[in-house]
Amino acid sequence: MQGFRALPSVDQILTSTEGLALAEAYGRLAVVTAIRARLEIAREKIRGGADGATLAADLPGRVAGDLVAAARSTLRPVLNLTGTVLHTNLGRAILADDAIRAATTAMAHPLALEFDLTGGGRGQRDDHLRGLLRELSGAEDATIVNNNAAAVLITLNTFAAGREAIVSRGELIEIGGAFRMPDIMARAGAQLVEIGTTNRTHPRDYEEAIRPETGIILKVHTSNYRIEGFTAEVPAPKLAGIAGKAGVPLLNDLGSGSLVDLSAFGLRREPTVAEAVAEGADLVTFSGDKLLGGPQAGFIVGRRDLVAAINRNPLKRAVRLDKIRIAALEATLKLYRDPDRLGECLPTLRFLARPEAEIAAQANRLAPAVATLLAPYGFSATHCSCRSQVGSGALPVDTIASAGLRLTGAGGDAPDRLSARLRVLPTPIIGHIRDGALILDLRCLERDDDLLEALAAL
Repeated sequence: MQGFRALPSVDQILTSTEGLALAEAYGRLAVVTAIRARLEIAREKIRGGADGATLAADLPGRVAGDLVAAARSTLRPVLNLTGTVLHTNLGRAILADDAIRAATTAMAHPLALEFDLTGGGRGQRDDHLRGLLRELSGAEDATIVNNNAAAVLITLNTFAAGREAIVSRGELIEIGGAFRMPDIMARAGAQLVEIGTTNRTHPRDYEEAIRPETGIILKVHTSNYRIEGFTAEVPAPKLAGIAGKAGVPLLNDLGSGSLVDLSAFGLRREPTVAEAVAEGADLVTFSGDKLLGGPQAGFIVGRRDLVAAINRNPLKRAVRLDKIRIAALEATLKLYRDPDRLGECLPTLRFLARPEAEIAAQANRLAPAVATLLAPYGFSATHCSCRSQVGSGALPVDTIASAGLRLTGAGGDAPDRLSARLRVLPTPIIGHIRDGALILDLRCLERDDDLLEALAAL
């Protein structure tokens, strides 16, 4: 049994073949820091009775492992096998290839972001997207901010700061992360005026609430929940008439928002942006990274004079987009000009429209190979049916028939143990636990090898 004398010095490790290679790869300072940390751990173990020579032999490998772990980005790619296509915690929409190429170009080169190439003067960054949004929505004008919450915030602040904003009690939603519509309204400086009841709101409720102090009427599409039974709401065209008669702007917040009829992809029909504009809303807000399938953004489309007022708001600079997202959004929006190929080119719609039979065939192919990889660790894998969901607050009560792998093992904590083990793989695998098993929904798995290669790292 050897003690502290068996441990090498920092300099001995640093000047060894392994140490020199690590310094070349990670930098001398990082290697010295990692060596010192590992030597301190080794000393603690020797105090507890461990053999110094054994610890010394392990040191280079331990230091290398620490450096690899420290260099690994916390923004690691994962396999989303949760069954939630637009998973907020996993980054929502995967971008189309065209959008990725456009973003890469924007990162690698100077761009005419706010430069008018024709006249040589200063341009506007929104101009790269304004024409496309007008074309796809039918609106007079458009502007873009960094997410839909910001779109609602700046719109309310522009027209209702220090004034009243009317909204139905049944539409006072809470979005992800416990952000609530009343809180956003308060931050915008608007005074909330609730009308109607949780389940029923009538035209007279809006008409009786309108006063000289009214700055805006807000209609919120309840995209992340449903109220069913004895219900009533004022349709958007009717509400537009009430707002127009009173000379008060109507904002229709669609939340997720869609530029196409989702029923063409086998999903429940959601109101489209073009329909909301045609129904008479003065302004419509919606997201870029949900059903639209692009990067995070918030869109505001509507009347030209109202959009111009929003663009004059000093908040606009605080919530504007950078060149990378503008480039990716431009490429994404251009895909909507060819709706016949949209399901092929846009990953979000491709995943949502993927046939159950195709996913089931994939599950049958993968089950034996996955079972073989898991067997040494006491787990089994079988084909199973499951239900996917859209996610990110869209179509909350709708699920889509899917298929996947049911992973089981001995003990009541087996699903949790396996889930934890899969999360620390070089490419983490994220599923969901249900009925005593870890379920890997394969809806978003396009290549069999992606799963098999990830599991091989066990």
